[in-house]
Amino acid sequence: MSGQVVSLEQYTFDNHDYIALQEAEAREYTTKALRALLERLAQSSPFYQRKFQSAGLSPKDFNSLADLAKFPFTTKDDLRKAYPLGIQAVPDREVVRIHSSSGTTGKPVIIPYTAKDVSDWAMMMARCFAMVGVSREDRVQITPGYGLWTAGIGFQAGVERLGAMAVPMGPGNTEKQLQMMMDLKSTVLIGTSSYALLLAEEVEKRGIRDRIHLRKGIFGSERWSERMRQRIESELNIETYDIYGLTEIYGPGIGIDCHCHEGIHYWSDYLYFEIIDPVTGEVLPEGEQGELVITTLTKEGAPLLRYRTRDLTAIISGRCSCGSPYPRIQRIFGRSDDMIKIKGVNIYPGQIDDVLKKTPGVSSEYQILLTRMEGRDNMLLKVEAEAGADLAEVAKTLCANFKKFIGIVIDVEAYPIGRLPRSEKKSKRVIDERDQ
Repeated sequence: MSGQVVSLEQYTFDNHDYIALQEAEAREYTTKALRALLERLAQSSPFYQRKFQSAGLSPKDFNSLADLAKFPFTTKDDLRKAYPLGIQAVPDREVVRIHSSSGTTGKPVIIPYTAKDVSDWAMMMARCFAMVGVSREDRVQITPGYGLWTAGIGFQAGVERLGAMAVPMGPGNTEKQLQMMMDLKSTVLIGTSSYALLLAEEVEKRGIRDRIHLRKGIFGSERWSERMRQRIESELNIETYDIYGLTEIYGPGIGIDCHCHEGIHYWSDYLYFEIIDPVTGEVLPEGEQGELVITTLTKEGAPLLRYRTRDLTAIISGRCSCGSPYPRIQRIFGRSDDMIKIKGVNIYPGQIDDVLKKTPGVSSEYQILLTRMEGRDNMLLKVEAEAGADLAEVAKTLCANFKKFIGIVIDVEAYPIGRLPRSEKKSKRVIDERDQ
């Protein structure tokens, strides 16, 4: 962190023994941590004992980082099949909490946590806050849900570990959210970007911007475009940060982008990241885009080996301009299972964002409707246009840009800002009616 003023919080929450390591030493640290993990899984995890036996592998087959590619992936389907607690790797007496995924596409995934897991997660979250300049003087309004979902309680634990004031609002009730935001003079907003945009529009509509004291926003749980970021920052007069996480690993807080916004830093003393080809499973070199695979180095309750996240990104080489030695990935540009296949073309959400960014007059919000008539697929892209923009011209230009940059002809409808649905949780961008 040379050349950077380091805050008390950052000094407190960084692992200075780890970040002082040179590159070769860091690789050796990770190699030792992975070896210890494999040995622990072979001894205490029936789930991985079966996987290792099926693959004909043991911890003795791991001698270098390159050897990790020999070991099998863990998938969400594996975790669903292990429902409810088949991935637990410690006795019940050591489990202090469970969290769960939503289970919207099948059985939920239940993740057990030990006291150390909970503490480690709070530490990673506190690091996230420290990295973006949240201090003990801040009042942090937490809008994600509490309960089985990891978000609300994870953010609260990090705020408390940092020593700031937590305002645990939970989701929805926009009227109450704004009232508390004004009365308590909240300085940091946490939630989804969709809900942040809804709140920003309500602030503008009610003419209460001069009563809002926010200075930072930390948003996750969904991918959001640069244009959406710019709208939220402009309307709330804040700086925003993209926080990353998933229930299966710990929850939110395993990575965040810093004030330089040159990618998402992740905590490599707790986690090992790989990028693979989502089709072949081959490990890709640094800089190439593919699917993120995560191994937990220190997790006790439900350690995961080579977990396929389905998130599409790339590892960024070199050190960030902020000076932090923690490595980075690109902001998530989509999920391998969010791909739209239409007219023989595979389209990822990140590609759509890129076309919108290149089209003058387009605002941040869009929705896609996929239909099939007489055996032919059709895609209707609904977008909101910036104030004063010619709606017909925006639609015409966007249609041309979609053909130019993605290669297919679609229908486009442009609307004034505020016409498309808003969400207190995640925005539903794609509606597929082709199989209905």
